[in-house]
Amino acid sequence: MFKRILIANRGEIAVRIFRACRELDIEPIVVYSEADREALHVQLAEHAYCIGPAPSAKSYLDVDAILTVAKNTGCDAIHPGYGFLSENADFARRCAEEGIAFIGPSADVIERMGNKAAARELMKSADVPVVPGSDGDVPNARVGAKIAEKIGYPVLIKAAAGGGGRGMRKVFDPADFETLFEEARAESRACFNDDEMYLEKLVLNPHHIEFQIMADAHGNVVQLGERDCSIQRRGQKMIEETPARVLSPELRAQMGEAAVAAARAAGYVNAGTIEFVLDPSGAFYFIEMNTRIQVEHPITEIVTATDLVREQIRVAAGLTLSFTQDDIHPNGHAIECRINAEDPSHGFMPAPGHVGFLHLPGGAGVRVDSGLYAGCELPPYYDSLIAKLICWAPTRLEAIKRMRRALEETIVAGPVTNVDLLHQIMYHPQFVRGAYDTSFIDQNLDTLVAWSAGVEPEEAEAAAGPTAELAEKAPAADEAPAAAGDGTAAEPAAPATPVATEKEA
Repeated sequence: MFKRILIANRGEIAVRIFRACRELDIEPIVVYSEADREALHVQLAEHAYCIGPAPSAKSYLDVDAILTVAKNTGCDAIHPGYGFLSENADFARRCAEEGIAFIGPSADVIERMGNKAAARELMKSADVPVVPGSDGDVPNARVGAKIAEKIGYPVLIKAAAGGGGRGMRKVFDPADFETLFEEARAESRACFNDDEMYLEKLVLNPHHIEFQIMADAHGNVVQLGERDCSIQRRGQKMIEETPARVLSPELRAQMGEAAVAAARAAGYVNAGTIEFVLDPSGAFYFIEMNTRIQVEHPITEIVTATDLVREQIRVAAGLTLSFTQDDIHPNGHAIECRINAEDPSHGFMPAPGHVGFLHLPGGAGVRVDSGLYAGCELPPYYDSLIAKLICWAPTRLEAIKRMRRALEETIVAGPVTNVDLLHQIMYHPQFVRGAYDTSFIDQNLDTLVAWSAGVEPEEAEAAAGPTAELAEKAPAADEAPAAAGDGTAAEPAAPATPVATEKEA
């Protein structure tokens, strides 16, 4: 087993990995930017090292700085968390060259699965269903337009190196194809330094279902069940739950088998996620594999009684999985709400700033993963995620009620947050009944924001204004610095509209 692990990340995931290391009697080494000097993971650590100024490119993405700290402190492994360098094949390769274990898959696998177009071809060869689309790279808009005509509109233009909704455009009208293709390619070039594009048939209003995979170097591959991640804004997840209410036992088994086949085809080792879209007819299609731990991993941990970060570390150390497929029996229902410092009423604009009074919920079946503490500063340079609120209960309805209560107890004084919006969603009839898909936020955002403002339903559209349009246009937290917010998220009120009752749910 490793003696010392460098945690190449920040925020709640750095704290999560830190705790796993401590419980395994492994010494954690943390790094931080100048903006994170007082961050919680730095406060907790005995050994913390500054790796550069606030911008990610000069700190958390600085491979040389991170490896220098790892070598000088005698680390035998690096855990990248999610985001930043977690899916960077060059970083994984550099770690191997330096004799430092990268806690994740090999560089070759990251490269293979990180290119979405290449991953599609690999899945097709493994008989995993994929969305109809282009065969490989689309070199330019003219060629793309011909392929789109063959596939049939609407189509989805996607960056081969993309993720998080970036480098992606939906096209409904052939007249818009060239403009949207060039927009997507320019965004991909700016975000990923890569302009390889491909096309897929756009599956309208699907469910976004992902399966958690864990695999070791001894040929063992286990799927730990699914997560429904369909509540999204701008292609980024807001709420996840497991199990997915939309899946029948038969369909769940089929998708689980496909997820294991996908991992085996990739030669995968460590934690990963196979992502599918599920159309209204019940057909499912592979869309991508995330070659890292996911933000939403806690809900899987809770229902399966596993520790995925601990398992990642064990697998990277060459050990076999501590469980088999026969050991996985998901129990109860879990929901995760991502608490972000952002303003839903203004297009989800990031709202960094000083956190004053802080109260995070607790009680039976409630877990909070966070880097927050009273008096901390939320810098404007990074993603707006500040905490993850996870609730478990024996049934879905009980989990929803527990999440309502937990959100009501959540107080983050200072920055504007999305706590109230999340609370409103927990009361929305579509969510309570499980009758939602990826179009939920686009269709309901104005109403939800109006509920938060205490406006009656018939006044919602006029009161909320073009909120959904703003949300589509607003920059993500890691695309540009944002102005500090000065609002306070206190205990949210229930919606001013009728909601689904227990019988209806």
